[in-house]
Parts: sequence; structure tokens; C-alpha cells
Amino acid sequence: MADLIVTLLKVAFLAVLWLFVLLVANVIRTDLFRAAPAGVPGDAKDKRAARSPEPRKRSKHEAKVLAIDTGPQAGTRLALVDEFRIGRSAECALVLDDDYVSGDHASLARRANGDWVVTDLGSTNGTFVNEVRVVTPTVVTASDSLRIGRTQMRLET
Repeated sequence: MADLIVTLLKVAFLAVLWLFVLLVANVIRTDLFRAAPAGVPGDAKDKRAARSPEPRKRSKHEAKVLAIDTGPQAGTRLALVDEFRIGRSAECALVLDDDYVSGDHASLARRANGDWVVTDLGSTNGTFVNEVRVVTPTVVTASDSLRIGRTQMRLET
């Protein structure tokens, strides 16, 4: 009788262990190979390419550069375009080589009035503006600090 109980416990333990392994594999697969969610700049970009809008004039005080202050790519400065995605995936405009960054982590887009808005794309570790986690699209200014994973960045005019 005792041997039967021990055998059943072993089988139950193995079943739970395999369930855990499958769950972890599913999370990794979803993070690496998921399609971009609806409303992500990559989808809208394809639709707008056909109609090629007139370039919008920028004001003097509008941010034009994204400066990376800390993290693996510290010191990098990137010219800003109307909208782009940030993440670990090769499809992102800004690829961050950081274990704390999701495949498609966040998007940064310019509104018609010139404001920059950061949107978290369902990342695991979150996107932070001035050390406050972004849960809805949030306006980012040159005086704000933007953190994704271990990378700290800011907008510059």
C-alpha cells in the first residue's frame, strides 16, 4: 500500500513539473513570436504609406532627439520620427539588448499638437515615466525621464 502511494506521488509530481515547463515555454513563445497588438504603430504605418501625408513643421521647442543616459546603450542619441516601437525584437525601431525588456515593449508617438506619448504594449516589467509605471498612454516631455528595463532615456529639443 505504501509503495502505491509513493508511486502516485511521484506521478503527480512529474505531472505538475511538466505542466510548469509547458507554461514557461508558452510564455517564452508568446513573448518572442507574438504578432503586434492592434493599434501598434507598425500596423498603422503600412496604411499611411499609401497616402504619404505632407511633412508637418516642428516647433523650436519640440523634442527631436531621444538620448539614452544609462543602460547597455548609454550615450546613444537617436533622431525621433513620428512613431516607433521600442523593445528587444528585431522589428522594433529602437532595439534594447536588455533581459528586462519585452519583444515589443513600448511605443513612442508624436501627436498632432507635437506632444510625445509613450504607450506600454503589455510588457512584463513595465514602462516608467519619472519612476511611475505607465498604465495608459502618457505624455512625455523633455523634462521627463523614461525608463524601459535598465535603460534610462529622455527627450531633447
